[in-house]
Amino acid sequence: MEIKVVKDILSVNDQMAERNRAVFEAKGLSVINIMSSPGSGKTSLILETVRRLKGKVGMAVVEGDISSSIDAEKISQEQVPVVQINTGGECHLDAGMINRALDSLPLDDIRLLLIENVGNLVCPGEFNLGESKKVLILSVPEGDDKVYKYPLMFSIADLVLVNKVDLLAYTRFDVERLTGAVRAINQRAEVLRVSCTTGEGIDDWVSWVQANLGL
Repeated sequence: MEIKVVKDILSVNDQMAERNRAVFEAKGLSVINIMSSPGSGKTSLILETVRRLKGKVGMAVVEGDISSSIDAEKISQEQVPVVQINTGGECHLDAGMINRALDSLPLDDIRLLLIENVGNLVCPGEFNLGESKKVLILSVPEGDDKVYKYPLMFSIADLVLVNKVDLLAYTRFDVERLTGAVRAINQRAEVLRVSCTTGEGIDDWVSWVQANLGL
């Protein structure tokens, strides 16, 4: 007997993602799904984004973690709505989790929703959330070979952010080599260099957000 568990799970998720997308479009809401491995700088990037756009556009954040609310507490200090999702072991957020989180957000008052996915370079790529854009962060200490090891994540990204470029002088990370590898499997994705420590490239990132999401 054939068992199609994985197919069924992804099919149900895709249906829920379409429901989410319909809600987002009806509310005029732009949604960015931010993905990366643990420690690459997702929360730091979100904080820098909130600080630059707060007061200019209504914003909210969904924080995904296996456990704890550490990151959500940091973001809440910026006085923006934030919802914490603890997956309890799941290595990704799914469309159903996002759908339930929407009940706790003031959708009529926001135009930009930032979703911090669970730190993982595998599973988040399999599950659509109904987002407008997918952004992948790769930090310099991780190395420039990750495109070859985790091709799915790079192939679906609308933007790849090379974070922690202030550490380039201390590593063998080659941004041009990384960019070439990304281009080989995903010609539409832009590659930007950023540092949440020094602020390098953050304005370019914020400009990308505004231009690509019509904010």
